[in-house]
Amino acid sequence: MKVPTNLPALTTKVFLKVRPRVRHYLKGWQQLAESIPDQELRRQALMSIQTKTFHCEGGAVYALLAGPHFEETVRFIIAYQTISDYLDNLCDRSTSLDPSDFRALHQSMLHALTPDASLGNYYHLRQEQDDGGYLAALVKTCQSVLSKLPSYPVIAPALHELAGYYCELQVHKHVRKEERIGRLNQWFSKQKEYQRQMTWYEFSACAGSTLGIFCLISHSFRRNFSGDSVNLIKRAYFPWVQGLHILLDYLIDQDEDLHGGDLNFCSFYADTKEMEKRLGYFYTKADQSISYLPDADFHRLINRGLLGIYLADRKVSRQAEVRKIAYRMISRGGGTALFFFLHCLIYRRISEKHPSEYN
Repeated sequence: MKVPTNLPALTTKVFLKVRPRVRHYLKGWQQLAESIPDQELRRQALMSIQTKTFHCEGGAVYALLAGPHFEETVRFIIAYQTISDYLDNLCDRSTSLDPSDFRALHQSMLHALTPDASLGNYYHLRQEQDDGGYLAALVKTCQSVLSKLPSYPVIAPALHELAGYYCELQVHKHVRKEERIGRLNQWFSKQKEYQRQMTWYEFSACAGSTLGIFCLISHSFRRNFSGDSVNLIKRAYFPWVQGLHILLDYLIDQDEDLHGGDLNFCSFYADTKEMEKRLGYFYTKADQSISYLPDADFHRLINRGLLGIYLADRKVSRQAEVRKIAYRMISRGGGTALFFFLHCLIYRRISEKHPSEYN
């Protein structure tokens, strides 16, 4: 299967190949989630699938890099992203504020990247316990895919480094409100490599994406994959592509997070002018960093797609300053970003009118 490097080829693959497989696997996980005995765990598992399907759709696009191994790569991406979204819901709307509890939950994400790891009781520090084997099944699915990946030993250190950043972020950002900023600052104080390039809240944003993991796994299924590619991919995606990804997410969620009392990394910019300047900087650095990768044109399309997918969200139209930034960012991405933007607007409006056909 040829990797799509232009708009018509990519959109065709997304509609005919990616979305149907995403819906297929998510339907299976939803059916399993419906049988979770604990009411709160069941509610959060189902909500994470119902409200965050687009996370899986976006991540699964990377499976197109895996060629004939598309199917098992999609299977991994959907399972891993579902773990991420489920745990994010559990921590965001938690009955606990215990960092040790959050760390125990997210141990599952590290085990999912380790084929021979023994599973634990990830809920042992919280009130809710019985998920009927839901989280374990997700972890085992990821392990099963990676156990058949010949180049797993080559990418394992990078996978665990990226997952380590992600899990650490989830622990620090969900504790008591008065502790969050201090913990994140202390964590950033140890990241000497990034301190001249960004602030603590930008580094935290970079840690909050799973795209680098999906990119590494998808590339590593290919016959011509070499160890030299690992560092190139990791350095392109962390921090720049991942940072762009999550900063866009926080950009559009500012009003929602303000009313919900949630931590939003975009709120720490001095003003909207600085925020837009830094978003532009991350976009430029992301484009520069992926230019050295195999299939750079594909990755360039992904960067433009990130602009379109996030800035077409209905939340943008409700925030005047965000709307102005969105239009200028779309302009920066050119015709490709505009295409993704318009495509996402139309798709979301149709799906809202006919939800049964799109869910």
